[in-house]
Amino acid sequence: MAQVLQPLSDNFTSTDFPQVLVGLSEPDDAAVYLLDERKAIISTTDFFPPVVDTPYEFGAIAAANALSDVYAMGGDPLLAINLVAFPEDLPLAILQEILRGGAEKVREAGAVIAGGHSISDPEPKYGLSVTGLVDTDRIIRKSGARPGDKLLLSKALGTGVITTALKRGIAKSSHLDDAVASMSRLNGSAARLAQQFAVHAMTDITGFGLAGHGQEMARLSQVDLHLEFANLHWLPGTMAYAEDGVFPGGMGRNRDCFSPWVEFDDSPRAHHESLLYDPQTSGGLLMAVAQDNAEALLRELADVGENAALIGTVAAGTGRIKVTYGKPI
Repeated sequence: MAQVLQPLSDNFTSTDFPQVLVGLSEPDDAAVYLLDERKAIISTTDFFPPVVDTPYEFGAIAAANALSDVYAMGGDPLLAINLVAFPEDLPLAILQEILRGGAEKVREAGAVIAGGHSISDPEPKYGLSVTGLVDTDRIIRKSGARPGDKLLLSKALGTGVITTALKRGIAKSSHLDDAVASMSRLNGSAARLAQQFAVHAMTDITGFGLAGHGQEMARLSQVDLHLEFANLHWLPGTMAYAEDGVFPGGMGRNRDCFSPWVEFDDSPRAHHESLLYDPQTSGGLLMAVAQDNAEALLRELADVGENAALIGTVAAGTGRIKVTYGKPI
């Protein structure tokens, strides 16, 4: 991917565009553009094919996923633009429900949909381009984790496994309901608490899985992340499906890409290791916070309804993920 982006980096250097505080030179969850000494714009986009069968739920999930990158940078969403690809042979009522789901989620975030663009495509796709605002002294990057920090994750994991079980026709309705609720949940409350407790670094866990996005934080912060596997929270049904080998194709690609930087203190079961690479949709926020603030932040996250967990620590290092596995669970 770095090779593909090289022409962009050559044309848009930080020297020529000093207003770009976060961009191609330091990959993060969204771009940040300086307006003045106090305010900056956050810009991001995300869209994908349906992960669930219900159009309204798909729209809500896709919108929550796109909005999450603004929250991950410490900002607040202002407006969104719909991005739509839709087959000509499907009823427009389906598209109307997708857009309704997205619109209601954007409204819940306190933002507004101000337009959009659509194309004809054999496979439906939906998402948003989102613009947000952030105080310059409140931008939270991936690169700020410090040795001694504690690691918190605001949502349970397992959406990739459960949505794959749905595609294979084996997902229990209760498991799917829990996954949809998690994917539809905005990260706004968690992000506001991250600001309140002065989180040092933050990213949302999406397509690269916990290991992939964790490694990005470790590499950019020039530290190691030590994860406690037994502390991770999993959506109901995740372990059983994983044990049966129910993983999306993206899991293998993530493992091929990031496994050179991941090590275990013991030999894990194969499906446990694979779960660290499971691509997530609209996952939680991974936060690196000072040790003295970690327990209080965890309590506050629980109080606002987040399925949060204290999952590890930050140590001096070189961008590796070190997993304490222990006994099989």
